[in-house]
Amino acid sequence: MSELLHPVRTSLSLNDASAIVDAAIHIRKENQLLPLAVAVLDSGCNLIAFKREDGCGTLRFDIARGKAAAALGMGMSTRQIRDRLAARPAFQSALAAAAQGQFIPVPGGVLILDAEGMVIGAVGISGDTSDKDEYCAIKAIQKIELGCEPDAPNPEWNDSKL
Repeated sequence: MSELLHPVRTSLSLNDASAIVDAAIHIRKENQLLPLAVAVLDSGCNLIAFKREDGCGTLRFDIARGKAAAALGMGMSTRQIRDRLAARPAFQSALAAAAQGQFIPVPGGVLILDAEGMVIGAVGISGDTSDKDEYCAIKAIQKIELGCEPDAPNPEWNDSKL
């Protein structure tokens, strides 16, 4: 290896990020949900993997990325952000402005945790209801045997309607 080139350690591998994306789409199909856009970011908020299924609206990438970025930016899932900030709309607006539009505070942004419980990235999903998006994110992360926050979907995820 050249003395001038040094590999940069990443928090989340491309293999794991790609596996999360593919698992989320597989879970979506198993549950007959609407087509999804799935974005996986590393802990530095860099896009590592993304797929948008045929049939998704054109804003779905921005929404999925915004959910993942919001989770990383606040250090909590977007479900928790929504619940904690429900009575603080001015603060939510300020956060969206500070994040330059990369702040979508509805379920579907899930933190990815390593074996020690440290955040190594986030997945954001958009395409169906927020609870169904979040369900796919959680189950996809768990399928590749990483931790996530939240660690379980809303128990009534499948009852949500657009």
